[in-house]
Amino acid sequence: MNRTVTVMIIACPHALGLAIPLVVAVSTSLAATNGFLIRNRVAFEQARNLQAVIFDKTGTLTHGTFTVTDILNFNDDYSDDEILTFAASLETNSEHPLAKGILEKAGDDIPEPEEFNSITGKGIEGMVNGTAVKVVSPGFVREQKMEYPTDQVEEISSQGKTVVFVIIEDKLCGAIALGDEIREESRQAIQQLHEMGLECVMLTGDNQQTAEYVAKELGIDQVFAEVLPDEKADKVKEVQQQGKLVAMTGDGVNDAPALAQADVGIAIGAGSDVAVETGDIVLVKNNPNDVVNLIKLSKATYSKMVQNLIWATGYNVVAIPLAAGVLFAWGIILSPAVGAVLMSASTVIVAINARLLKMDG
Repeated sequence: MNRTVTVMIIACPHALGLAIPLVVAVSTSLAATNGFLIRNRVAFEQARNLQAVIFDKTGTLTHGTFTVTDILNFNDDYSDDEILTFAASLETNSEHPLAKGILEKAGDDIPEPEEFNSITGKGIEGMVNGTAVKVVSPGFVREQKMEYPTDQVEEISSQGKTVVFVIIEDKLCGAIALGDEIREESRQAIQQLHEMGLECVMLTGDNQQTAEYVAKELGIDQVFAEVLPDEKADKVKEVQQQGKLVAMTGDGVNDAPALAQADVGIAIGAGSDVAVETGDIVLVKNNPNDVVNLIKLSKATYSKMVQNLIWATGYNVVAIPLAAGVLFAWGIILSPAVGAVLMSASTVIVAINARLLKMDG
């Protein structure tokens, strides 16, 4: 009877039942404390196996605050100030990060556009004081086969600046170059991801030269430049087709499809509501280092789960035969009281081990 009671006490799977939930609760709390919200546990646990991390450039790897650095004039019919004013007038209706930089440079005296239309992924167009104006990307200019001093533009692009072209009455009249400062945290994050054996990829709508400059500065492994908003998800899929488990980090509305396509979607909390709603994990702070912390916590969480399961299972494997009397012939037998103490001790050990979970494992 004693042995039967002892076996029943020890077989009560308290520790086994608490092994995983306790770690989950602690890791969720630890994540919130360190500035990221886990919306999808499965994706979070997959993060430990990631092989590639894709970053959107503007607003994620860079500050996303552009300032006008150069105005190039290709046509004597308009002054630099007129080219800037025409561009700024159209940008008053734009939500693109470049718009803010152009508007700040132009000042307060900006005419309202009479007409405004967005050219998807390529720029904007409209009427300003009865004049037809377009502010477009290099890709649009190449498509239209417009000529401009390529050496001058390429020299500016090689400095990591983003160039937009201004077309007035269907004539390419000038270009505006804007700079966007790289985050210092981005350098640290890319370095740590490389140390963890992960490939780092960058997605951007900027031209190839600007993208390659930023990639070289940060040590990015693979670059997708001049990517239209509706192509971002396809680029994520392209990396996945290389046989890699992929995370996507972004903050804009046009990043949402890519976040959904990725195995792990990481949204910047300071970004758009659509991106936040789509992401599996939301970073409260706009800090690329949190991607590294997220992966570290995912690995540490899995490690704790395995440790707890080994302890809880091993305890039953050893204690149940002892309680049943496997060593009875040698005078070793567990009483119900000892069995109760062992069961409680196992549960306490599992709980303490879960509480010892740390970001770095």
